[in-house]
Amino acid sequence: MSDSNMTKNALAASMKKLMRQRPFEKISVSDICTDCGINRKSFYYHFRDKYDLVNWIFYVGFVTEMDISQYTSGWELMEDMCEYFFREKEFYRAALKIEGQNSFKDYLIETITPIAEVFLDDVLPHGGDDHFYITFVTDAFMTSLVRWLSGGYDRDMDAREFMDKIKAIVMILGDNLRQQEIWK
Repeated sequence: MSDSNMTKNALAASMKKLMRQRPFEKISVSDICTDCGINRKSFYYHFRDKYDLVNWIFYVGFVTEMDISQYTSGWELMEDMCEYFFREKEFYRAALKIEGQNSFKDYLIETITPIAEVFLDDVLPHGGDDHFYITFVTDAFMTSLVRWLSGGYDRDMDAREFMDKIKAIVMILGDNLRQQEIWK
């Protein structure tokens, strides 16, 4: 592993550790650097700010490990993403609370939307509303994901149960709309 990656990984480990101890807004770049024994100059050589570090943790932990060609459906990708988030639940629960400009949630949506487009291309109707459909489906999934990771449902669920419930509601709604002949 290169020195650059070792430094980034040390900063990431410190950020994850500190986010288990206190809210993101109470963590400074100095806190991160002190915790892992790296100077601020090194931090800023690798990252623009602490938001950039949080985004990098997701990018390296999930996006770079994902081989989109291995998936035959968007469901498989969503299942893997949920498994990843579940394994790292404590960190992502805190990361998804970050609000405002540069929030992790915005970065996540920005990262996931083009991936969703690839899988939804064969499923959704085409026409002038493609962007609307992609955005709607992505937003619905992300809202549910955030609620799930935040413990906002009536009980805790593992990733498999969460995805089973997502699939079930999509199937129920689809069947219901077809029976009512709303979708033609």
